[in-house]
Amino acid sequence: MEETKRDFAGLRVVAFESRHTEAMARLISNNGGQPFVAPSMREVPLSENDQALEFAGELFGGRIDMVIFLTGVGTRILTKTIETKYTRDEWLAALSKAILVARGPKPVAALSELGLIPQVRAPEPNTWHELLAALDGSDYKLDGLRIAVQEYGATNAELLDALRSRGALVRRVPIYQWELPLDTSPLKEAVGLIADGKSDVALFTTSVQVVHLMRIAAELGRDAELLKSLHGMLVASIGPTTSEMLREYGIPPDLEPSHPKMAALVKETAERSGDLLLEKRRLTK
Repeated sequence: MEETKRDFAGLRVVAFESRHTEAMARLISNNGGQPFVAPSMREVPLSENDQALEFAGELFGGRIDMVIFLTGVGTRILTKTIETKYTRDEWLAALSKAILVARGPKPVAALSELGLIPQVRAPEPNTWHELLAALDGSDYKLDGLRIAVQEYGATNAELLDALRSRGALVRRVPIYQWELPLDTSPLKEAVGLIADGKSDVALFTTSVQVVHLMRIAAELGRDAELLKSLHGMLVASIGPTTSEMLREYGIPPDLEPSHPKMAALVKETAERSGDLLLEKRRLTK
């Protein structure tokens, strides 16, 4: 007896691929889905990250006392950005004069690659709450300290406010290698499709897509609607880094493929979409 093919069976699938937009749309169609692919990012030269370079000037000038590293990816991109203007030795020398704080094992590993060991580490589960508790329990008094907070993705306003409430002088250091596309109309349309409940499946192939989707949703004033709708959709992530970013926004992914490839993501999501979506919608009723 011939086995019945399992695919999207006509489900409406939203994806955010930028480099391979047409290929993603074909993959979704070939696996039985109705695709809507909204390009969500464009590459920006590291040398154009003005805020990171301004931070470097402050650090090199001795005007930063503490640097808090929130993510491993952001730590590595920050180093690459600084090295577009300064040498690695200058960067390390400046960092070695500051108090280094790491939120979890990923920024610890990124600093270790530079030969640096943070003086303060947040224990598991490595949220900003543990980070703040570790700082409160350390020998460092935050009152009057000039603190730089490395960000990658969402700004953690609660952490920044908590540091300021302790008397710290805080500056954000947004780290990016990607910016929104010049034409954001497809991404705005995707926000509408999701927020209005006109999509069944969302596919994410990089963490930046999550950040930019939420950024546009917030600008449109539809972030709460979008999050609510996503909790009733099938959300598939290409791998751990993207899944981590989804969870940062309170969106637990339903599926990661066996291999972190676009084709595997689409095929395996299609094969399991019917069962997973049925179960998810049953639980969220």
